[in-house]
Amino acid sequence: MTTAQHDVIIIGSGINSLVCAAELALKGRRVLVLERNEIAGGCLRTAEATLPGFRHDLFAMSLPLFVTAAHYPLLGPRLAEHGLRLVTAPQPTAVMLDDGRAMVFGPSREANAAAFDALHPGDGAAYVRAMEEIEANAPLIFGLLGLEPRSRQTLGLLGRTLLRQRVDAFAGLAGDFLRPMRAWLEQDFGSDLARALIAPWILHTGLGPDAPLSALMGKLILFTLEAVGIPFVEGGVSQLVGAFAALIEAHGGQVSTGADVTRIIVERGTATGVETADGRRLMARKGVVANVTPTQLYGRLLADPPAAQAERARRYSYGRADMQIHIALSELPRWTDPALEKVALVHVTPGLDGVSRAVNEAERGLLPVEGTIVVGQPAATDPSRVPQGQGLLWIQLQELPRIVRGDAAGSIAVPADGRWTPALAEAYAARILARLGGHIANLESALLKTAILSPADLEAMNVNLVGGDPYSGACSIDQFHLFRPLAGGRNHDTPVRRLFHIGASTHPGPGLAGMSGHMVGRRL
Repeated sequence: MTTAQHDVIIIGSGINSLVCAAELALKGRRVLVLERNEIAGGCLRTAEATLPGFRHDLFAMSLPLFVTAAHYPLLGPRLAEHGLRLVTAPQPTAVMLDDGRAMVFGPSREANAAAFDALHPGDGAAYVRAMEEIEANAPLIFGLLGLEPRSRQTLGLLGRTLLRQRVDAFAGLAGDFLRPMRAWLEQDFGSDLARALIAPWILHTGLGPDAPLSALMGKLILFTLEAVGIPFVEGGVSQLVGAFAALIEAHGGQVSTGADVTRIIVERGTATGVETADGRRLMARKGVVANVTPTQLYGRLLADPPAAQAERARRYSYGRADMQIHIALSELPRWTDPALEKVALVHVTPGLDGVSRAVNEAERGLLPVEGTIVVGQPAATDPSRVPQGQGLLWIQLQELPRIVRGDAAGSIAVPADGRWTPALAEAYAARILARLGGHIANLESALLKTAILSPADLEAMNVNLVGGDPYSGACSIDQFHLFRPLAGGRNHDTPVRRLFHIGASTHPGPGLAGMSGHMVGRRL
């Protein structure tokens, strides 16, 4: 059955799809967003996962990259008209070492520098230098991340930088950008607590502290946290999806759920529409946009992809797995250090070496002995998420293997086939909660119910989270910028005319900025 034509059809309804659709709808394009699940939003999903009245963000939780994105000045006010409200915690982040020492990082550069210096003389100056380095190179850094890699704009940006700095200085800058985080932290910071504050943030880019580019990414994250903190969506991230859907539909577009696209229709080398599992043929005049992984695009949705591109897609690499633990509490958590109670996101970690060790263990297929515990506290800032006087925790574990070969601690039995089972997830969660209970005094007494989402659960809920990889592909340098998603590709184009590829698997990578959707929306 063939239905009426649309201007643009977008496959998937994650943040990049929603940004793309909203920008196109505002320009008068007739847009159709198709989501295979019964709930739109991709990794933007809020649910009462534990008990009635406790609204947990199941996957993504906060929006610092969204509010700093190029499209936000346009979309932010429009979304607010449709009910979007953002709230920001007083302090964005903190670290709690396993030995009980803690440090809070806030929105004031002067206060942060003083806190670093109090730990070790000179650490404050090292932090300020890092922030000034980002400021000095902001046009280049944000241009490389915000422009299509193969474009006149990017060539012009590189050319202007080269003329201004000359070859030797430009080569030195490139070398600085490629430094691993470990080198930066060990050479510039004398305090192990300062290093521990910064090191876990690299996990949120899909990298580890020993990877190339990780120092630059760490500095960018600190710069962003200092500038905008950690904004939450009041009521949960699903409110953002609802605001997007209302905005798109108010301008003639449509967001349709329960619509599983099984094939992209290609006629004479041009994408002209899609087919769905229920037999519909939906046609698009101006283009089809696929927010999927390369393995889906070239292995499932295109019937006859070019052989070279299909082979590159087959070799596309996925990163470490993720687990989410959601906890309903009868009261707000009481940390052993009360300064952490109003912090948006706390990392519990052994420190820089602990992060490095856990990443290495996960990449070798082992359950880490002391994985980094990412503890989100949205209810402390947004009490609408819980019944009055109660609390919740959002816990993320990003140093896990997709296929489990063993336990680095030697105490958890793993299935012979390496698959994540409910029993395995519960055993590992128990290890994590036992550690966390040493830092949150009322964790055991206030705990009402726990919901665990293993890597297998994540993939079952969102097909783009292959093996539980929350970033839809390894973020290593061979899959970054020019090479994301595939070497030999051209920006967000594909070998099929009018077929565009967006999402976390594409440039500029994962995160809730929506930039790949913005780039393609602007093109269309």
